[in-house]
Amino acid sequence: MRLMHLIVFATVILCCTRNAYAYLDPGTGSYLLQILIAGLVGAAFSIKVFWLRIKDFFSGKKKDNDE
Repeated sequence: MRLMHLIVFATVILCCTRNAYAYLDPGTGSYLLQILIAGLVGAAFSIKVFWLRIKDFFSGKKKDNDE
């Protein structure tokens, strides 16, 4: 029931918007591009770390914690 109230409230709020008359700086596009590239590089690094751990697990390698 609460979810239905939230959906109705969100719909009413979104339908009753006014013009913002906002200004987007020309640098906004390059900032969004930087965020996109950083996200892709971060995801690639996370996948790299994940796959190395899976490979080590299946190959039976043990990491020494004494190092």
